[in-house]
Formats: sequence, structure tokens, C-alpha cells
Amino acid sequence: MQRFTMQNFTSNQPAIHIQHLDHCFGRGQLRKQVLFDINLEIFSGEIVILMGHSGSGKTTLLTLVGGLRSVQSGSLKVLGRELCGTTPEQLVLARRHNGYIFQAHNLHRSLTALENVCMGLEVQGNLGRQEMLERAAAMLEHVGLGDRAHAYPDNLSGGQKQRVAIARALVSHPAIVLADEPTAALDSHSGREVVNLMQTLAKEQGCTILLVTHDNRILDVADRIVTMEDGRLINNSAISAAA
Repeated sequence: MQRFTMQNFTSNQPAIHIQHLDHCFGRGQLRKQVLFDINLEIFSGEIVILMGHSGSGKTTLLTLVGGLRSVQSGSLKVLGRELCGTTPEQLVLARRHNGYIFQAHNLHRSLTALENVCMGLEVQGNLGRQEMLERAAAMLEHVGLGDRAHAYPDNLSGGQKQRVAIARALVSHPAIVLADEPTAALDSHSGREVVNLMQTLAKEQGCTILLVTHDNRILDVADRIVTMEDGRLINNSAISAAA
């Protein structure tokens, strides 16, 4: 099996390169197409927000980019590697270059904040336990939760839980961060803090962010805004967030 690596990827290439991507759910008479001829380029270091009504295909596209679903047709290259036609094992390797942040934060309730962040390093498979703990502790300090490292999720506020999720996503310095409605469960103050933190850390680390949201309050963090409707990109050229 060919190992998924970043050896041949250069920063002048799109970090995410999508051409004529279609996707369907179901089979036979129940088969329904949910993505239609998606074409999109996102470059290293960009923060791109993907908007659209519920059911427009945003999350489906995000999960395909993240290697959480298999690409059925068209071309989807991430960090220079084609994901269409890859094996499940190759998708697992591809996912190691990504950080994931979701609305529900997906923290393990039985683990402390520190242990949850360590999980973002365990998939690397090449670090000792002490080094993982030190890196996780440093990242929690970076997101302002150094004093909550040993707290369990049930003892954290919604904004604090999402900060832990951000720390877990970024602790391995991923090339790409994929965020699905990261502020949906937060009030306006906590939501703003969370996206500002994502923006700062991503720029520091030079990673690419693709963020799905309905939250009009956070659009200013984006370099570009792309809109989907009924499984299609309706502004393929993208809209400048500063416009």
C-alpha cells in the first residue's frame, strides 16, 4: 500500500483542490444526489467559511474533505493526494494531517481536559506519554485553560469545552482544520472568543481552516466566504469577507 505523505506537496499548490465532485446517499430507488459538480480551491493558510441553509450539503462536503467519507466520483485532492479511489487504510493515514472541531465538541466525559487534548497526539503514534502530556499542557495554557487541565468536561462551561476541543484539534499542528458549526451551541461572547482563538492559532501554525457555519457574527474571521445551495456552490469564485 502506498503511504499517504506530504512529501510532494508544496505551499503554492492548493491545500484542498476539488474538481467535478458529486456525491450520493442511498442505493437503487432510494439513491439521492446531494452534491453536484463541486469545484473549489483552498490554499495553505486560508480561512474559508462555507455557508448555506440546512441540507445544502455543507457538512457532507466537509466530511469528504476530511476523509470521513469515501469520495465517489470526481477529484478531491488534499495536500496533493487524491482521495477518490483510496482504500479505507489510506483514508486513515490522510486523516492524520487534519484537526477536527465539531459543534458538540465530542470530548470524552471520563477523561480530563489534559487527557482529551492528548488524544489529538495519540494518532501520531510516534510520541512518548510524557511528551504528549507536556505538549497538551502547553496547548491548554495557550487557549487559556492551564488551570483547568485536570477538570472533567462536566465541570467545564460550553465555551471552555470548545476551547479544549480546539486545543485537541491543533495540538498536533495539523495542516488542515475542519470545523462544523463550532459556535452553534455558544452565546455570542463565547462564540467570538472561540473563533478568534481559532483564527490566531491557525495563523500562528500556518494551517488551513474550512469552517461550516450559520453564524453571521463570525464571518469577519474568514479570508473568503463560499456559499452552497441545494448541493451546489452558488458563488464558485467566492466572496471576500472584507467586502
